Amino acid sequence: MAMQRVLTDFPRLSSDVLDKWRSVPSSVASDSQNRCQSMDARIKPMVPGMRICGQARTVVPMPADNSMVHHAVSCADPGDVIVVAGGGLEDVAMAGEWVVRCCKRRNLGGLVVDGTVRDLHEIRSLGVPVFAKGAVPRGPHKNFGGKMDVTASVGNVPVNPGDIILGDEDGIVVVPLALAEETLARSLALLERERQWTAEIEAGRTLVEVLGVPPLEIIERDRA
Repeated sequence: MAMQRVLTDFPRLSSDVLDKWRSVPSSVASDSQNRCQSMDARIKPMVPGMRICGQARTVVPMPADNSMVHHAVSCADPGDVIVVAGGGLEDVAMAGEWVVRCCKRRNLGGLVVDGTVRDLHEIRSLGVPVFAKGAVPRGPHKNFGGKMDVTASVGNVPVNPGDIILGDEDGIVVVPLALAEETLARSLALLERERQWTAEIEAGRTLVEVLGVPPLEIIERDRA
């Protein structure tokens, strides 16, 4: 299989719009999409507290081969997030220190792998957002093939080039680019409602009162 890159021309979001997205927790972004679009729960930040936000550049590699990952981090644009459809493979690392170091040097937005990585000590020191299922010492093969900038299934969610990748300690959420504007509006509105709910709870109202949860049906036990 050859190594192929599909030329794409997706709309680029402005830094102001991306800054707004950075204020949105992954949970809010999922809630604003009918509680969907969240990746496999095992894909988490490799360093606690890391957040990731940017537009996707997808990689669909041959199993256990990270050659296309090398190409992606070498040609993606600053701010882009490399999203690797690793097929959930957990016994071979699809990226390590040198991939992450290249991300840092080229000012990429980070790396998401549906699979594992390695060199956690170096990843912690480099400070680049890296999300994966975990870490394993075994490294990948090279030059068997793969594709870049195609539709990819990553963590059981479809990802297209240009989609928004948003992640924090809860995990990763994908926002399709075509729905980004309306989803951002819903997310910001939900954040404002949550601030109001927080204020009401702190003022002494119960969660049932704040959220309007239907009342309990009380069942009396027969004491006979």
